[in-house]
Amino acid sequence: MSRLPRLSGEEVVKVLTSKFGFKVSRQRGSHVVLVKYENGRKIGTVVPLHKELKPGTLLGVLHLAGISKDEFVGALKDL
Repeated sequence: MSRLPRLSGEEVVKVLTSKFGFKVSRQRGSHVVLVKYENGRKIGTVVPLHKELKPGTLLGVLHLAGISKDEFVGALKDL
């Protein structure tokens, strides 16, 4: 199992939009809402734009997005 890297909120948004097909829906303050439509259902997640996301926060973002930790780390290696 791979260890989660320390990333900023902006970096997480960049990975989710470029590798996983999410689009920025809206932003309120320091939180960005990302959505994508897959198989007729809406999948959404919220990413705080902090300088560095804590591992638990990043795991929560990935859980809402329906992405496993290993999938995310693999997508980071492809960048």
